[in-house]
Amino acid sequence: MLDDDAMEAVRTAIEDTQTWLLQAVVGLNLCPFAKAMVVKDMVRYRVCLSTDPADWLALLRDELQHLAEADPDKLDTTLLIAPHALPDFLDFNDFLGDCDEVLSDLELDGVLQVADFHPRYQFGGTAEDDIENFTNRTPYPTLHLLREASIDKAVAAYPDASLIFERNIEVLNNLGHAGWSKLGIQSRVIA
Repeated sequence: MLDDDAMEAVRTAIEDTQTWLLQAVVGLNLCPFAKAMVVKDMVRYRVCLSTDPADWLALLRDELQHLAEADPDKLDTTLLIAPHALPDFLDFNDFLGDCDEVLSDLELDGVLQVADFHPRYQFGGTAEDDIENFTNRTPYPTLHLLREASIDKAVAAYPDASLIFERNIEVLNNLGHAGWSKLGIQSRVIA
């Protein structure tokens, strides 16, 4: 059982992540498939308050199994938020190999996938503050668990899905840092 401070930390992490999801992902249409999942309340939020990446991996294992066993008409995706783990992006990036191993160990390759988001996300070949990095920036280090079947279905229904990333870069370039700031999304990473 969590004490009052821990419950408040969980609540804050979920609320901050929901703000990001609604303002950036859905509001800017960074992922044209996300709005339907949000509207249908098919997104599960889980928070790991530990600073130990091993605890986050244990939660990842549990949540991958939960999502795989859940009714896809009721639960489509899960966001695993770790406010105190891996504040350094390069450490987080290295950690993703461990996440892939968990997915493989559970034999869920091709069934589920893990996407990654971080407050300091940086694509290769970009400067730290380049606006295109913000397509993958969240308030906290976050793992996004998705169903492969849902991705395939969404891509089939969306014309030119391969152009989404390019469109997102254009949207963020037009928005700029000042526009991003107005969305109210704050990086909460603890260094």
